[in-house]
Amino acid sequence: MKAVKISPNKLKGEVVIPPSKSMSHRAIICAALGHGKSKISNLIMSKDIIATMEAMKSLGVKVIDTKKDNNDKYEIIIEGRDQLKVLNEVIDCNESGSTLRFLIPIGTLADDKVTFTGRGKLVERPMDTYYEIFEKQGIKYETNGGNLPLTLEGKLKADKYEVVGNVSSQFISGLLFTLPKLDEDSNIVITNNLESKAYIDLTLDMLGKFGIKIENKNYEEFKIDGNQKYTPKDYRVEGDFSQGAFWIVAGLIGDSIKCLDLDLGSKQGDKAILEIVEKMGGKIEYKEDGIIVHPSETKGITIDVSQCPDLVPILALLGTFSKGVTKITNGARLRIKESDRLKSISTELNKLGANIIELEDGLEIHGVEGLTGGVVNSWNDHRIAMALGIASMKCSGELTIENSSSVEKSYPSFWEDFKSLGGHVHEWNMGE
Repeated sequence: MKAVKISPNKLKGEVVIPPSKSMSHRAIICAALGHGKSKISNLIMSKDIIATMEAMKSLGVKVIDTKKDNNDKYEIIIEGRDQLKVLNEVIDCNESGSTLRFLIPIGTLADDKVTFTGRGKLVERPMDTYYEIFEKQGIKYETNGGNLPLTLEGKLKADKYEVVGNVSSQFISGLLFTLPKLDEDSNIVITNNLESKAYIDLTLDMLGKFGIKIENKNYEEFKIDGNQKYTPKDYRVEGDFSQGAFWIVAGLIGDSIKCLDLDLGSKQGDKAILEIVEKMGGKIEYKEDGIIVHPSETKGITIDVSQCPDLVPILALLGTFSKGVTKITNGARLRIKESDRLKSISTELNKLGANIIELEDGLEIHGVEGLTGGVVNSWNDHRIAMALGIASMKCSGELTIENSSSVEKSYPSFWEDFKSLGGHVHEWNMGE
């Protein structure tokens, strides 16, 4: 297990934002379900993306070429299968919730026994939405008291699927990938308010790129024709606003930072970081090739995170250095992420002198001038580790972050990019 020790310093410069993890998952899956070759470029091989790629290979899909460019990004050529086949009965999703929840219904298309395993908090993340479907349709399944491993045997049937909208949009996306390949038509009915609509938009957008048509009836119902075919496509993954948010906040509290490869026309829900920052008084300059974020005095506001929950760790940090009170609301789902993010980010920042009150479904953050140094822990959560890294800029002494390697889940080069912007980071293996 690794740790980093950071000497406080303002970050400054230019950074290429890594490709969207959400869109990378979706592109790999759509390419894998099409009959023929697709090229997916601008990928980083984070642990989550590797998990999805290996899962599809376990279902008979071939990755026939992998190239790395001068910027450490990958291009892969996927030979998809119209009919999946279980080549490896055990699919290891590592700690990737997207891999697990997207692939469970897809795995039934192979119509053979398959077992999904995972690690860390993923083992116990809620899966009741799928269990209820399996029971209704008579699909055999076994779990470890509701937790992973999950063994399935049977094939999903065309049906009317009633799904809650406030647990995870990943269940809905998993069904949206799968149902077009069934013989008959299906529909998905959302039984309460749908949160994270933007993630559904990303799924529908990617499906459309690969030739799949789905009718979205105001996010209350999705009508899916059966017998559709995925069409192979070449696709370049755009930059990730959820990762870019860390450098955007770094520019606000440090020195000017230019963020490259962010598409301002993106459907990513975490693009909301731009609007939130500007409402708080942050200065963003829009250029043809990216955005420049300038040091700013920001003020607290109330932020509804129901559609952008992944921004909460870095928003908690921004609120810490904003005047007045910042309130984060509608964030109950954050308690079932890689860590309980409401608890983890408030606990660790409060260790350093922040004034954050943990609420049932959010945070109340009272602004402070700065933080002390000390020792904090990432809770094995990549977004907590990255937010704490940015926090070091406003610390009065050295900051040690335990389990800093958790960033490898989504952004393996985070600490290298941190250094490239002037960060003073020393990494070592804990216990040495």
